[in-house]
Amino acid sequence: MARPLKIGRHAIISVVLWVITATACTSTIVRPVEPVPSLSHVCIRENPRVLVHDFVPVVRDVLSQHGIRSDVFSGETPAHCEVILTYTALRRWDLGSYLSHAEVRLERDGLQIGYAEYHLRGGGGFSLFKWQGTRTKMEPVLNELLAQVGR
Repeated sequence: MARPLKIGRHAIISVVLWVITATACTSTIVRPVEPVPSLSHVCIRENPRVLVHDFVPVVRDVLSQHGIRSDVFSGETPAHCEVILTYTALRRWDLGSYLSHAEVRLERDGLQIGYAEYHLRGGGGFSLFKWQGTRTKMEPVLNELLAQVGR
C-alpha cells in the first residue's frame, strides 16, 4: 500500500516564495536603431517629471560609449537637433527608492527610429535585484538599442 505524500511547511513556503520571485522579474522591449553610420549627435529633451536623478547621466554615458555626442535641452527644440531622445523613468520605494520602469525613444523628423523599455514586473517583489543601480539596469538595454549604430 502506498503511503500518502507528506509535504512539509518549509516546502510549501519555498514554492510560494519561488512563484512570487519568478513573477517579479525584469521585462525589456528593444526595437534597435537600424544601422545608421551618420548618427553622431542626439538631443535629449529634458523630462522634469523624472525623479531618477542619475537617469540622464547614464543615458549620456552610454551614448558617448557608442561615439554619440549629446546635449540636453528643455523648451523649444534647437534648430541643430536632427535626432531627439525622449524618456520617462519611474521609481518605486521599498526600504529605499529604485528604478522600476523606463522608456527611451529616438526620433528623427518626427518618426521613431528606436525604442527601449525596461520594466520590473510586480515592482520587483522580493527580488534583491530591484535595488540594482540605474546603470546596471539601463546600460544593457541602451547598448542593445544602439548596437547597430555606426556599422
